[in-house]
Amino acid sequence: MRNKLLKKLVAVSCAVAMTFSLAACGGTPDAGGSAATDTSASSGDSAPAAAAPAGDITIGVSIWSSTDVLGSQCKKVVDKAANALGVKTQWVDQGHVSEQVTASVETLCAAGCQGIIICNSADSEMTSAINTCNEYGVYIVQFFRIISEENSPEVYKTACDSNYYVGAVHEDEVTNGYTLVNLLLEKGDRNIGLEAWTVGDATFQGRWTGYQKAIDEWNAANPDDQATLSEPVYANTSSEEGAAAAMSLYNSISGMDALIVAGGGGDPLVGSIGAFENAGLTGKIDVVSTDFLDDLADQLKSGGMFAESGGHFCDPLFAFLLCYNAVQGNYVKEAGTFGYEILFPYLYVSSPDDYSNYEKYFVDDDPYTDEEIVEMAGYSFDELNAAAASLSIDDVISRHQ
Repeated sequence: MRNKLLKKLVAVSCAVAMTFSLAACGGTPDAGGSAATDTSASSGDSAPAAAAPAGDITIGVSIWSSTDVLGSQCKKVVDKAANALGVKTQWVDQGHVSEQVTASVETLCAAGCQGIIICNSADSEMTSAINTCNEYGVYIVQFFRIISEENSPEVYKTACDSNYYVGAVHEDEVTNGYTLVNLLLEKGDRNIGLEAWTVGDATFQGRWTGYQKAIDEWNAANPDDQATLSEPVYANTSSEEGAAAAMSLYNSISGMDALIVAGGGGDPLVGSIGAFENAGLTGKIDVVSTDFLDDLADQLKSGGMFAESGGHFCDPLFAFLLCYNAVQGNYVKEAGTFGYEILFPYLYVSSPDDYSNYEKYFVDDDPYTDEEIVEMAGYSFDELNAAAASLSIDDVISRHQ
């Protein structure tokens, strides 16, 4: 089976393998975050604890929600990996609230976890999180997020100085945003509303950079056919606020023909397309977003959605495998370096036919079998990174047919 799973990876492994991250994507620390644990003296220079047998390992998961559309997919894939590897998990939902994010790390460390994977994790929250893990001797890996060296150099240095900060699994958010807006522009949309979730979130900032890049390039090349992108309206992570944000944008933008729902776990998008449906606007406003909906096939058919990027609920799977290997003593980062970075590809779905294959190989079935997860858990980092880089609908088809 190893040869089968690695067959496609050999050709790309040299190009995509990363050893230790020297750069990170942009992000802005959230304002107002207070630390549950604020240790002024880091124990990051202490020696990592001895490796634990797999059956004795507990990995904690600090997540914004384990029950919304995206969060439930994350929980499903992590639970599958834990069961396959004989590892126990402990979950804490922290709702994107900064104080709860930092407190969740303290809770999981105190509960006896040997490792933690975490999201949401703004740069402003990671100093406390890392120092808490240093104090307890617990490994920590980010998913959907990475500390920005450019915007948060002190937090980045804290990560580099820690033996317990392992690294991050995240996406190329700029390319994601750029691709989605180009799909709208090619469709003919020119007046685009932008709905975000929280101010200063690093993932949104990356997507917004991509959205604006596509608009700027289009306008430079088409002086007589200009496109506009609104300033963001923030909807947090609820469907009610998503509905209100969508209608606010529609009522304030003359001739609005498209809406970007930047993310937020899925619930703001549910509220937005529901509001358009109630207003008789389904199919009249092209909606794109990131985070696949449970009913995306129906929404693509009805015109409720035009296109969506996602499939990245596998991020926490690879973060889990990074953390598992760190606990096992297999992945040891070089002293003074940031750690391990996996840049995950997005999947794009813009038709019912696209979605039917996604649904078959990612929803109705799992993209990885138990046997493949066990196999990947034994990979070197370069092999694991190559496996992540190659994940696509075609990749799953080639492995499971």
